[in-house]
Amino acid sequence: MDVARLPRHIAIIMDGNGRWAQSQGFVRTLGHREGSASVRRIVRACRRLGLGALTLYAFSEQNWGRPQLEVDVLMELLKEFLLSERAEMIERGIRLRSIGRIDRLPDHVRAVLDEVVEATSGGERMTLTLALSYGGREEIADAAREIARRAASGELDPEDVDERSFGDALPSMEAGPVDLLIRTSGELRVSNFVLWAAAYAELYFTDRLWPDFDERDLFEALAAYQMRDRRFGRIASPAKEAPATLAALLASGL
Repeated sequence: MDVARLPRHIAIIMDGNGRWAQSQGFVRTLGHREGSASVRRIVRACRRLGLGALTLYAFSEQNWGRPQLEVDVLMELLKEFLLSERAEMIERGIRLRSIGRIDRLPDHVRAVLDEVVEATSGGERMTLTLALSYGGREEIADAAREIARRAASGELDPEDVDERSFGDALPSMEAGPVDLLIRTSGELRVSNFVLWAAAYAELYFTDRLWPDFDERDLFEALAAYQMRDRRFGRIASPAKEAPATLAALLASGL
C-alpha cells in the first residue's frame, strides 16, 4: 500500500448493529455495544496509519424515531465511549469534534461531550468527528438559513456567497472534503450523510456488518481506494501500477 496516497479524510456509515445482534439471537441493543468496540478498533487503526480525519455517522436526525429504549442505550453508549476514550484521545493527539443538532442530546450526554471536545481541542495528529443527531440535508438547510439571516441583516453581501463560502458555513467541512466514504452492512446508499463534503468522495460498500468490521476490512477499503482514478471531472490520468499487497502491513500487526 502506498502510504503517500492514503485518503486524508475518511467518513464511515456504521451500519448493521441491530442486524448483527438479531442474526445471533440477541437483542438489538447488544449489537450497538459490540459496534462501540468496532469504533475503538477503527479509530486506533486510523490514528496509527496517520490519517488526518475520520468522521463517523453515530446517530442520525432520523434515529430519534427509534424505540425509546434503543435511543436511551445509544445515548449511554456514547457517554461511555467519551469517558473511556478521553485519556487516550488526549495522549494520542486526537481532536474530537461533533456535528449535527447537538442541542437535542440529553443534558448529561451533552455535558460530557462538551467537556471531552474541550479537553482534546489541542490534538493535532487526527480529527475525529462524531455526527450526532445529524442529517446532511438538515446541515445544508441550517447553513442556508444562517447565510440568509446574515444577508438580511446586512452582514453579508449575497453576491459574496459562492461554493467556497457556503462550504465554510457547513460544520462537516471543517475537517475538509471526504476522500473515502465507507458503508457497512451491504446497503447501497449514503443515507443523508455529509452530502456536501462527500460530493467527490470515493464510495466503498461492504457486506460486513459494523460489529464485525475490523482493521483488515479497513485495509481492504484503503486498497480499493488506491485503485481508483480520482478525476474530479477531468480526463483519466495515465495508468498507474497497482498498489503493493497489504500482506506485509497485516503481518506487522498494525
